Amino acid sequence: MILPHSPLRLKIDSEALRSNWRWLSKMSGTAACGAAIKADGYGVGAQETLLRLAEAGCRDFFVTTWSEAQDLLPCLGEASLSVLHGVGEEDIQQAVSSRARPVLNTASQVQRWKAVGQGRPCDVMIDTGMNRLGLTPGEAGSGLLDGLSIHALMSHLACADEDAEMNRRQRGAFVALASSIPAGRLSLANSAGICLGSDYTFGLTRPGLALYGGVPRHEAEGNIRQVVRPEAQIVQRRRIRAGDSVGYNATFTAEREHELAILNIGYADGYLRGFSGTGRARVGGSFAPVVGRVSMDLTAICVDEAPELVEGDWVELDFDLPSASAQSGLSQYELLTTLGKRYRRIWS
Repeated sequence: MILPHSPLRLKIDSEALRSNWRWLSKMSGTAACGAAIKADGYGVGAQETLLRLAEAGCRDFFVTTWSEAQDLLPCLGEASLSVLHGVGEEDIQQAVSSRARPVLNTASQVQRWKAVGQGRPCDVMIDTGMNRLGLTPGEAGSGLLDGLSIHALMSHLACADEDAEMNRRQRGAFVALASSIPAGRLSLANSAGICLGSDYTFGLTRPGLALYGGVPRHEAEGNIRQVVRPEAQIVQRRRIRAGDSVGYNATFTAEREHELAILNIGYADGYLRGFSGTGRARVGGSFAPVVGRVSMDLTAICVDEAPELVEGDWVELDFDLPSASAQSGLSQYELLTTLGKRYRRIWS
């Protein structure tokens, strides 16, 4: 069967992914370094990410839902898989028959697992100040967890990407609670938390963003490599004159003659409107700026300095995550997880 041509492709650097995990593992010290592969591996591809990181030595993986877990179990091998959102009533039958472990977040989830888990291992999340998921300190210390086989006791830092006093408060609260709760391992640090140093790594770290090329803190600069490079084909090349406008609402008006390349990419592909007038594409050894507003399927770039580009040629968008974040005003997380399904994903 001949697959239809796609004018979009996502080039994914396997060695950069593995290199990023190895650096995070080194920074984790004696702690095991896991990998968050939720949201389809942050938009990169969960199965492919799992296989490549397992080759590098990763043995602990994290997803959000049981649906995500089911898709990954066939390629899990000897590694472990945790489901971060725990176990609801609708999930319980799948959870008790699965190799994956629930991360219990609420008192009702704990009671549900005690009733049907038959002593099988679980993970537990404790809230130490983020007020998102997790048992309250009172619940965790009440005896609620008695009788559970806790593989990993977790919490999550709210401000690890900043030098905030809250990091120390959360760590202190976590240590205090963990001292009275038997668990195989303790886990607090995400990508940014790993960069905070050995006080935060405990027995297991859970990086996500930095695996895929995100730079969560300055300590990671120069150590984290770009993993994802989106490329789009030129649909049309055209010339505009002084006074001509480009795109919806005529947000760009030419002061002189320009050469444009219209790319087959837009906000439906995760190249969002924040790149309007601020994004850029790599052309030769320089950059071609985005002009006008990014639309659903099309983006215009100025290619005055690239007379060789023609219809059908491929152009790489500048998607180095820190710089693309600065261009668009989007977080590095959003840039990855909004990548659409129309890309042909090519792993090197």
